[in-house]
Amino acid sequence: MKVLIINGSPRKEGNTAVALDEVRKTLEAEGIETETVHVGHKDIHGCIACGKCKETGKCVFSDIVNEVAPKFAEADGLVIGSPVYYASPAGTMLSFLDRLFYSTPFDKTMKVGAAVAVCRRGGAGTTFDVLNKYFTICGMPVASSQYWNSVHGRLPGEAAQDVEGLQTMRTLGRNMAFLVKSIALGKQRYGLPEKEEWTPMHFIR
Repeated sequence: MKVLIINGSPRKEGNTAVALDEVRKTLEAEGIETETVHVGHKDIHGCIACGKCKETGKCVFSDIVNEVAPKFAEADGLVIGSPVYYASPAGTMLSFLDRLFYSTPFDKTMKVGAAVAVCRRGGAGTTFDVLNKYFTICGMPVASSQYWNSVHGRLPGEAAQDVEGLQTMRTLGRNMAFLVKSIALGKQRYGLPEKEEWTPMHFIR
């Protein structure tokens, strides 16, 4: 069992990394393999709605999104962490997630998702909400913790002083490990939930 961790901060060793590393260490202590990918410093183009991914199975822009896609396909869970910019996730992270989720044709049902928001003071709640929507649109159970998944810090490394935030990360790691293991057992016995054919409804005809 494996969880893919995405660091959406421009700073590879910043406060987002501190928070995500606490989740990573806990997951590994619970017997879950992890891989961390840093994307926040990349030049990532936003989605242009060209639709090419529906023909080719991958994004028309050949960059880290297409590199991460097969890792996501193989993973049992996904942790996405972002700093807060203007009460929302960092723009590069949003571009990455928009294209990753839209361009990948594989079934994401029952892959466990977890979002982590890191901020100086405010905006963690709205950032957390935005990140979780990527999971809930495609049948991914969302791992929760003892509090909303946020850690605070301004200067690089200050997040290590947020003892409650780090405890929240450890609880998140344990809860996520439990969900990943439980879903693996459930899939062996019951399989995945039955899917209905999609019936799209547009407001303008």
